[in-house]
Amino acid sequence: MAYTFTLIFQINSAGSDVDALVERLGEVGCDDALVGIGQPGRIALEFIRDASNAREAMESALGDVLRAIPTATLIEAAPDLVGITDVAEITGVSRQNIRKLLISRSATAPLPVHAGNPSLWHLSDMLSWLEAELHYEVPLRTLEIALVAAKINIRKEAARLRRDDDRCLAGLARGEQAAAEGRLVSHAEATAQLKRWLV
Repeated sequence: MAYTFTLIFQINSAGSDVDALVERLGEVGCDDALVGIGQPGRIALEFIRDASNAREAMESALGDVLRAIPTATLIEAAPDLVGITDVAEITGVSRQNIRKLLISRSATAPLPVHAGNPSLWHLSDMLSWLEAELHYEVPLRTLEIALVAAKINIRKEAARLRRDDDRCLAGLARGEQAAAEGRLVSHAEATAQLKRWLV
């Protein structure tokens, strides 16, 4: 089966020969991807990959990209975060219809991951809800790849948060050491540490 998805990476573009990057991607098996390099320091690959399941498709593509560009850092796997318009396009109904459903069935509707303008949901949550609660026919392969993309993005963020926690704990340890030595951490030191944690 063919699965369509996008992987977006941060790359060190300083001194990178874009043509050489694209060639390396082709050599490792990413010849099933359309490569986008419009934004400096980023590369987006839209795959149409044959695999027996969505997880195999996306994980093999991730592995191929990292073999070609070992220093690349995954920014996002898609389709995952979507707005009302995206859900409407995927399900073939109007944007107004999706909005009305979210309002009228708010008790069972998935919660957005960002409630703002625009609000964003995990596509897998929205498609599962539309299928289970409202008996919409949803594209099964899209639901399957959206579930895998969400899991990859959540794992990526969990790893980032663990690294941030480690930095935070190291800063707390330095503060405890200063207290044990009977000295106060200056306001400037505390502010600098806080800024490092929030980066």
